[in-house]
Amino acid sequence: VIFSRFADTLVAHNEPIIQPLASTKLDYEGELAVVIGKSGRAIAEQDAFEHIAGYSCFNEASIRDWQRHASQYIPGKNFPSTGGFGPYLVTPNEIKNLEDQHVATTLNNEIVQDQPISDLIFPIPYLINYISSFTQLHPGDVIVTGTPGGVGAARKPPLWMKPGDKVEVSIGQVGTLIN
Repeated sequence: VIFSRFADTLVAHNEPIIQPLASTKLDYEGELAVVIGKSGRAIAEQDAFEHIAGYSCFNEASIRDWQRHASQYIPGKNFPSTGGFGPYLVTPNEIKNLEDQHVATTLNNEIVQDQPISDLIFPIPYLINYISSFTQLHPGDVIVTGTPGGVGAARKPPLWMKPGDKVEVSIGQVGTLIN
């Protein structure tokens, strides 16, 4: 699944993710963000890492009922102030082995997600190749790679974020994003 996220949906490190009035089904999704540093179109997988400026943490907070209103995820991913992003841009040379880094999410100090980047369904070079096949990638574009298992919607009973909750997305040498 590929979808766009608009700029006004993003919030910085230590800023609150805002639960919209339209729903109480606000879900966390810890993810790795890949920031593009060099333009390209139809980028070969073997050349993909040459186009990366760096990495960051992302909380793809999703409004689950709105995400499922239609076959497109755009409504559930684009409420204002629902996507945590940051706190740093870490360059590829600062990370010893990216695939060994874990994406770990905590909700109110309880671990709810923890998986290595090596478990991504689609590796980063594949994502860059695929996306650049249908659109030009430009410096500053961000590709968010997908979330590990453990999201709130998949739990029995579901586990939704609420106002006042603290969510941390930690990715080894990439850093920790707090919202």
